[in-house]
Amino acid sequence: MQTQNLTTYMTSTTQKVSLLPFLIVTFIYFLVGFLTTVNEQLQAPLQFTFLQHAGQLKNTLTTLISFFFFLGYLINGTLGSKWVNAFGYKKTILRGLLFMISGLCTYLLSSLVGYQYPDISLHHGDASIPAGFFIFLLGSYLMGTAAAVIQVVVNPYVASYELSGTQPVQRLNITTAINSIGTTSAPFFVTAIIFSGISIENIHIQQLIIPFMLIICCIGVVYFITRKLHIPDIAHTRASAGEKLERSIWSFRHFALGVLAIFFYVGTEVAIGANINLHAFELMRSGHPITFFGKTDMVFGNIDLGIHALLSTLYWGGFLVGRSISSFFSHISARAQLTATTLLATALALTSMMTQNLWFLVAIGLLHSSMWSCIYSLAIKGLNQYTSKASGVFISAVFGGAVFTLIQGGLADLLGSWRWTWMLTVVCELLMLYYALFGSRIREKDRLEQVE
Repeated sequence: MQTQNLTTYMTSTTQKVSLLPFLIVTFIYFLVGFLTTVNEQLQAPLQFTFLQHAGQLKNTLTTLISFFFFLGYLINGTLGSKWVNAFGYKKTILRGLLFMISGLCTYLLSSLVGYQYPDISLHHGDASIPAGFFIFLLGSYLMGTAAAVIQVVVNPYVASYELSGTQPVQRLNITTAINSIGTTSAPFFVTAIIFSGISIENIHIQQLIIPFMLIICCIGVVYFITRKLHIPDIAHTRASAGEKLERSIWSFRHFALGVLAIFFYVGTEVAIGANINLHAFELMRSGHPITFFGKTDMVFGNIDLGIHALLSTLYWGGFLVGRSISSFFSHISARAQLTATTLLATALALTSMMTQNLWFLVAIGLLHSSMWSCIYSLAIKGLNQYTSKASGVFISAVFGGAVFTLIQGGLADLLGSWRWTWMLTVVCELLMLYYALFGSRIREKDRLEQVE
C-alpha cells in the first residue's frame, strides 16, 4: 500500500511539472478535429459524385455521412470509458488511433469501388445510389468511433491535468483551440488539396485515392510514435481495478443535464459546419450570390475557392479565434461564458434567417468555440472517481451532431429550402442557456467533496 501511495504521489508530481503528456494528447486531438471536418466537408463533393441520381432524397442521403460518423459516438462512447478504466489512458488512445486507420482504409476502399465499379448501385424508385457510397458510410462510422474513443481520453485528461496557473475550463479551451486549427484547415485541405481547387461540378471520386493513402501513412507514424512515448495516468479520475461505484452516474443531476446540453450543442455546431455549404449552393443556384467584400470567390495563388468553401473555413476559424481568446479567461466562470455566448448565438441565428445572410451563421462559430469546454467542465465538476465513466457517457451525447444534421437535411427536402431549418439552431441555443442558468448548479446531495 505504501508503494502504491508513493507511485500515485510521484505520478501526480510528474503531471504538475511535465508539459509533454499534455502536448501529446493535444496533438492527437488536433488530428481528431482535422479528420472530423474532412468527413463533413466531403458531403457536398460526394453529393455531386455519388448522389447525382438520388432524386428527391439527395439532401437526406448526403447528411447520412455526418449521421453515421456521429453514430460511432452514440454506440461506442461508453466503450472508450471502459477501456480507460481497464487499460489506462495511453492504451485507449492507441486503440482509438487503430480505429482511425481502419476508417481511413474504408474511405480508400469506397473511392476505389466508386472509381472501378460505378455501375454497382442500389435502386429505390427514381433514386440510384452507388455501392461506394454505402462503403463510405461505414468508413464514417469507424472514424466516428475513433474520435469518440480518443475524446473519452482527451477531455478528462486535460480537465484533470494540473498545469500551474490554469483552471480546467482554461486547459480545455487551450486544447480545443489546437483542435480548431485542424477543423479550420480541413475545408481548405478538401477544396484545394484533394480536389485541386476545381469547380465542384467537375470533381471525380478517384481524386480521393492518393490523399487518403497519404493520410493513412501519417496516422500510422503517429501511432508508432505514441507507443514509444510516456503518457502517465492521472490519479482519482477513473475507477481502479475491481472498484465498484456506488451510485449511478445519472444520479448526478448537473451531469445528466450536461449530457443533454452537449447533445444540443454538438447538434447545432455540426449542423452549421456541415450544412451551411449546401445552403450556399441553394442560394447560388437560385440567383442569390454570396459575396465577401464584394467578390463571389476568393483566390489563393492559382486556386479559386468558392464562397461556399470559405463559409465553412471561416466558421471553423471562428472556433480557433474564440478558443484562443477564451484560453486567457482564467477569471471568468464557465457558467458566465456559456450564458453570454448562447444569448448572442440565438440572436445571430434569428438574424441570419430573417436576412438570408449566411455570414451571421458563420459568426456563430466564434461563440460556439468555448461552449464545449464550459458545458464539459460544469458537467463533470466534483465527480472524482466517476469522471472517466462520465466522460464515456458524455461523449455518447455527441450523437446530437448526427441527429440534427439529418433532421435539418430532411427538413430542407420537405420545405424545399434550407432557410427556416435554422430554427433548430435557435432551439438548441435556448436549451443550452437553460443549462447555464439553472441545470448546471450542483445539488447538495451530489457533492462528493466540497466544490465551488
